Formats: sequence, structure tokens, C-alpha cells
Amino acid sequence: MRRTRFPALDGLRAVGALAVLTTHVGFHSGASLNGPFAGLLSRLDVGVAIFFAISGFLLYRPYVVAWFGETEPPLLLPYLRNRALRILPALWVAVVLAALLVPRKDGVTWTTYLLHASLGQVYVDTPAADGLTQMWSLATEGAFYLLLPFLARLLISYERPTRKAVRRRLAVLTCFTLLGPIWMAAVNATGNPIAGLWLPGYLGWFAVGMGFALWQVARSSGRLGPSALDTLATIPGTIWAVAAALLLIATGPIAGPYDLTSSSPGQAFVKNLLYTAIAACVVFPAIMPSTRTAAILGGRVAHVAGDISFGVFCYHLIVLSLVEQLFGVDPFEGHFAKLFWPTLIGSAAVAAASYYLMERPIMRLGRRDRSYDVSPVGLDSTASAMASSTDPWTTPEVSPAPPSGQG
Repeated sequence: MRRTRFPALDGLRAVGALAVLTTHVGFHSGASLNGPFAGLLSRLDVGVAIFFAISGFLLYRPYVVAWFGETEPPLLLPYLRNRALRILPALWVAVVLAALLVPRKDGVTWTTYLLHASLGQVYVDTPAADGLTQMWSLATEGAFYLLLPFLARLLISYERPTRKAVRRRLAVLTCFTLLGPIWMAAVNATGNPIAGLWLPGYLGWFAVGMGFALWQVARSSGRLGPSALDTLATIPGTIWAVAAALLLIATGPIAGPYDLTSSSPGQAFVKNLLYTAIAACVVFPAIMPSTRTAAILGGRVAHVAGDISFGVFCYHLIVLSLVEQLFGVDPFEGHFAKLFWPTLIGSAAVAAASYYLMERPIMRLGRRDRSYDVSPVGLDSTASAMASSTDPWTTPEVSPAPPSGQG
């Protein structure tokens, strides 16, 4: 099978990384706790929901393609190997850099860093290491990586991909979007905050992308007819405006406090559900992009930004700590702009070095299955050009398209 790409998702990965970096600078400077933009800065952690939706789309789609094409789904061991090759090198470098360069707070030991390196920190009630606090989401994504092969096979088993079968699975994935809000409400009702970092609280964000993957393949292959989604795909600006409006709603008290204090069960439910809807509105226009959307989000600059987005995510809190030390700025003392620009530039530089000197060479050496096609038989030329099985953090090698009729 041959990897192709959804180029517009490159820009969205960069947007997600920028949102996460910005919300953390806002928190460290205190700007997300007080001031005119506190609500917006505190809610830019919605970038995690965008990342998760992209992951769900791109990683589930090969299973859908195999179901429709009546071929074997991705093999488990190569799949897990590729996931490990993508995330572990940068993760381990970030853990070492945080241990060496970021001052430790009380209770943080070498065991803490080992937990972060193994993505096990969210299952142990221990303080997170400064410089690595964002890695809870990578641990949650790692849990999704492990669950996906089994969940995907369950969803594609038992029957042929008829229209009714597709609709049933879309209904199941829609139900999954309610699991996260319910889980987070229960977590806040029972006072068990560590469980708020576990996969069930965020499965709905992944399910958004999984549902889009199923719809896109089914629509392109003719299993589903035209619907309102086809119309929405032609008005990306309107969809993104809806996302902005939902984000504005989320900045209010309905989604809970701006700091790290606990939300009420109702606030936790609403925030998780709003983030699900925002991620859906942000990602959908990029899976069936207009020419202009593809040019902007899939252009050369966006492509490079998407490539290094994972590195920005991994290293930005370490860079932020160094910037604070360099300028002598204590946390929560203000100076958002003074911290933001050096952190952004420094994170991008470190991430670029990490990607081009370490991450990409390791992936090229380790991946032995780079030439495979995930396009189901019968896809039209437009959908085939957009098909992809890449993960949300990188854009793989792209082989020439096969002759017409090959799948």
C-alpha cells in the first residue's frame, strides 16, 4: 500500500501546537488567570482536542480502507513500531533535557522522570516534573495507540460495509463523543483528579476523527450518498467561525475556572463537550479541503510547521523555563509578550533540529513498510489524492500514485 497525504492537516497540527504553547505561556505569565484575554488564553488547551481528532482520523482510516477494500487491516507489530518510532525519541530527549535544565520542585525524583519516559505518569499519584507537564496528553494518546487496533477491528468485523453497516458504526462513534463528558463529570463528582487524565475522558475527541474517517471513505466510495456534510465542506470559513463562537462560549464560567482548581461536574461535562465540538469544526474542513484551504493549510510553510509541531509540543515548556531563567521572570508575574516570542522562536528552532537531525532519520531507518497504498478500490481521483495513513505528528514519504484501477 502507498502512503498519500491529507496536506491540509499539516497546518492544523501547527495550529494545535501553537495553541498549546500559547496557553502554557499564558499560564506561566499569569495572563490566563487575570486580564482581558484570560478566558481565551486559558481555553487554548483545546489544541489537545484538535491533535486527538487528527490522530483518530489518520490512524483509524487505514482500518476503514481495509474494511471497504476487503483486505487485511494494518499489522499490529509494524503499527506499534511506527508509533514508537514517532514519539519515543523526542519524548526521551525532552525528559533528559528537563531533568538537566529545569529546576526540580519538591517531590520530583528520578523515578518521576522514568515515569514520564514510559508514559506512565498519569497512572501514579506523583507530582509532574516541570518542563514535562504537557506530557499527560501524550500518555493519553499512547493509550489510544494501544487501544485502536482492537477497537478498530471490533468496529470493522462481523459484516460487509453496506450503507446500513456504515451508519451503525457512525452512530456508535457518535455515542463515544458523550463518553468523555460523562467521565469528566464523574471524575469531578468523586474527587479523583488523576482519573481525569485517562483515556476515557478524551475518547470522544479521538472518535470525532474516527467518525470523519469512516464518513470520508464511505462517501468517496459511494457507500453513503450526499448529505449536509457535503454542503458544509464547501463553506470552511463558516465552520471555522462556528468553532470560534464555541471557543468564545467556552471562555465563560460555563466551562469552569481558568486556573487548576476543580470544576463542578456540570462545568467539566460542558467543557469536554464544547472541546469535542470545536475540534470537529476545526478538523472537518481540512479532510475535504477547498483549493484555497489546501493551499493555505497544506503549503510549504504549513508542511514544515506540521513536521516540527510534535517537537514544539515536546520541548516548549523546557524552552519556556530557560527563557524565564534568562530574563529573571518568576511565574505569574506577567510579561506575556516577553515570554511568548522567545519561547515560540526557541521551541521552533529546537523542534526543527530535533526533527531533521534525529526524528526523521530514525523513522526512515526504522520503517520498512513505507510503500503501501491505503486508497480503497473505487475512490475517485480527488479522494485518492487526499487519502492518508500518516500519524498526526509527521508527513511521510509519498510514493507516486498507482495506475488507474490499482488499490
